[in-house]
Amino acid sequence: MNKWKNNRKVFLTAIAFGTMLNPLNSSMISLALHQIQHEFGLSFTTVSWLISTFYLASAVTQPVSGRIGDHVMSRRTLFLFGLALVAVSAICAPFAPTFAVLIVIRLLQAIGSSAIYPSGVGLIRDHVKERQASALAVLSIFASAMTALGPTLGGFLMTIGSWPAIFLVNLPFILISFFLGLSLFPKEKKKKLRIGEMVRKLDLPGMLLFTACIVSLLSFLLSFADGIQYVQGILCLLSAGAFVWWEHKVDEPFIQIRMFRKEKRLSLVYGQFIILNIFFYCLFFGLPSYFQDELGWRVEMTGLFMLCMSGMSIIVSPLTGKWVDRGDERHPVLASAVLMLAGASAMTFFFIPAPLWGKGVVLSLLGVSYGIGNVALQAAMLKASPQQMIGTSSGLFQTCRYLGSILSSAVLGMLFGEEIAGSHFEQLGWTLIMISLIGIGVSLYFSSMVRGRQTIKKAAG
Repeated sequence: MNKWKNNRKVFLTAIAFGTMLNPLNSSMISLALHQIQHEFGLSFTTVSWLISTFYLASAVTQPVSGRIGDHVMSRRTLFLFGLALVAVSAICAPFAPTFAVLIVIRLLQAIGSSAIYPSGVGLIRDHVKERQASALAVLSIFASAMTALGPTLGGFLMTIGSWPAIFLVNLPFILISFFLGLSLFPKEKKKKLRIGEMVRKLDLPGMLLFTACIVSLLSFLLSFADGIQYVQGILCLLSAGAFVWWEHKVDEPFIQIRMFRKEKRLSLVYGQFIILNIFFYCLFFGLPSYFQDELGWRVEMTGLFMLCMSGMSIIVSPLTGKWVDRGDERHPVLASAVLMLAGASAMTFFFIPAPLWGKGVVLSLLGVSYGIGNVALQAAMLKASPQQMIGTSSGLFQTCRYLGSILSSAVLGMLFGEEIAGSHFEQLGWTLIMISLIGIGVSLYFSSMVRGRQTIKKAAG
């Protein structure tokens, strides 16, 4: 084991096997919903809360756990604690007597897996000093692969072990990540804080207001398909106003609102990442419905064809890491946005009449855009974040992913209702073109800001 202590690949494997658990479990359960629904005698709307609660808990827990890793608990301890929570959920889920208990277990799974990502990014920031963008690309590859392969893996597991198997499959990954992390992650100095100081550092009122804001916002967005719930919208505005007021008031806020004005690069990174995920989750959610309902493809065919996009994303991710390491992140960010526009245009004008190979080419082009954008924006977030709050920044970065995915559901619900037919697909294409144009505008502004800072540094040097 001693010869592994300074092995970069083993160190990154330990982190990646942990950070991939959240995307894996967010997508793998989709094919198990039908069986869980019938086993517990539920409606589809009720059983779909297994997905919604996971997104809600993840959106809130990512920045909260990042804050804990920054100020209260060592990142090594938080990472291992998150793995332990996911292990508990994996072991307990098959024995859940009621659906309510299964929801609680699913929440534990979301909280545990959400604690792993910000602490994992913090470990890379603290202990991987060379080629950090390439190291982040490893996390992106694992996350992209698990998001893509989750439904396929879930379907395979359903055939051999019913729905409990989608929980139990986590255990091998958890064991590998836990024991490698226990041996390889450097021990950090304990952050000894008194109770009062801990409460002040964590800013518990700010966390509660942030939670109320996120929950009401996502509940409001999820209501778009069935009819807008204005009460949730009003609650979101009130809690957001109270959160901003409180964060300006306290000395050590949970999220430094002033930072978003001071660190404009970080704000632009968050905005661009939301745009990226709105764009691609529209495709992740919309394309399978189109393939199966309109073209009549089987689930297996749909899953394999979606690999054109996710597979290409996996291929370009390490190349993007090297690209960023050799220069800076502004060119890859802009390239991703331009490729989004090219892919959206091809989707609008050529995708429907195109032969099978033509459809595959369009999806591959989109996959290149997604892979470049994921890695480049992670690297940009890392560079733009203040050192003392890298955990919180990483958590907020993942919250932006969940906001994008929920917003995409709202977009699809408003455009198509319950189905995506060929006659509607062109509307989706035009919507994606508009989203990509916004993305190009944001990325150009970001690029000019990075170039301006580089010019200032050169002049000062």
